[in-house]
Amino acid sequence: MSKIVKLRKGFDLKLVGKAPLELSNLAGAQTFAIKPTDFPGIQRPKVLVNEGDTVKAGTPILIDKAMDQVIYAAPVSGEIIEVKRGEKRKLLEIKILADSAISHENFGKIDLNQPAEAIASKLAASGVWPNIIQRPYGVVANPADTPKAIYVSGFDTHPLAPDYGFALQGEEKYFQAGIDALAKLTPGKVHLNLDGSKSAPAVFSGVKNAQINQFSGPHPAGNVGVQIHHLDPINKGDLVWTVNPYGVVQIGKAVLEGVYDASKTIALTGSELTKTGYVKTYVGANVSSYVKGNLNSGHVRVISGNVLTGEKINLDGYLGFYHNQITVIPEGDYEEFLGWLKPSTSKLSFHKAIGMLSFLHKGEFKVDTNTHGEERPFVVSGVFEKVLPMDILPTYLFKAIHAEDFDEMEELGLYEIIEEDVALCEFVDPSKNELQELVRHGIELLMYS
Repeated sequence: MSKIVKLRKGFDLKLVGKAPLELSNLAGAQTFAIKPTDFPGIQRPKVLVNEGDTVKAGTPILIDKAMDQVIYAAPVSGEIIEVKRGEKRKLLEIKILADSAISHENFGKIDLNQPAEAIASKLAASGVWPNIIQRPYGVVANPADTPKAIYVSGFDTHPLAPDYGFALQGEEKYFQAGIDALAKLTPGKVHLNLDGSKSAPAVFSGVKNAQINQFSGPHPAGNVGVQIHHLDPINKGDLVWTVNPYGVVQIGKAVLEGVYDASKTIALTGSELTKTGYVKTYVGANVSSYVKGNLNSGHVRVISGNVLTGEKINLDGYLGFYHNQITVIPEGDYEEFLGWLKPSTSKLSFHKAIGMLSFLHKGEFKVDTNTHGEERPFVVSGVFEKVLPMDILPTYLFKAIHAEDFDEMEELGLYEIIEEDVALCEFVDPSKNELQELVRHGIELLMYS
């Protein structure tokens, strides 16, 4: 039976630079990259190609030797131009110079009347499997496991997030095929969670084989972790999977057409872009085509993803595997006289501190990367509980991770969260702690203990 959940805790960051619902005419990217760092939990990456090799979209280029049945595939066809490594030969990127016309490996259509094991094996070999994420821990799922349920969040409440209704228009049959495939992989339900404050977009309306739930409220209402918490919280020993809507479409294309189609429509956002909008591209696109020559100023921060959970990249960096937007905001590497004491209505703040008069500002905010203060001792302020709509005690959980207290981490809810669930806590934290990094540290302690 579907559920309707209204959340009151949270905070919406209303920023300048939202993408209008139109496709941009900017030139497309020419190079693409797969980055092992995009996949938390990958332990022993092994490169399957050499510089100079020619690949097709879907050609295996990387595996994790700890789970070698899952293929990380080339998103486009072309030539491998660089296998980039860092310190101690750590693999950083595998770069591909794309062909003008993309050709695909054909794995054969997937018969959904097969046993679940056969379907999972075919998906793992096709390149689409890394879209399936396991909770707890937020790592690529193991095809040998059987999840209790599978969850798809059909809306995104992060700042300047893309509109799935626009970005996925025309993909209805692939989305349904992806849902049908996921339904074969679990004895439980596939939950499709939609924005209860709006009408369902065409790509999600009429979807079968899924339980439709509705969520409304401020960010992080769109986070799948928050949604799982309110539908069926994760306890020790539970295993569930999550997939974002782009991943469902990729799975559907593997089912119906037997190919790994890594194409996606992403949003170009942020106050420092001259022209925002949407562009059609592929996973791992080089962002320079969309950023260089499209800036209002020269001193900017380019982010693959959104301002809360995204990754800082260079002007010629690459779009992350799970990211659906590029955000460009001013760099904030400056010192400010009086800081939060100076009265201002233009600074976005959750706190109604002296000088912070953002509650008087009714429009959108232009923000930069300045933290307006240095890291300080951990102050117990009670603010985390105001923005995290989950029945856990985040302050005590963070302290338990600091102390590396395994029993406390488990009891206080670490199995239920990953980095994105505490990103808003990090934003409002008066102590300026790197809480997302802290949570990943705690997760790794539990995973490898």
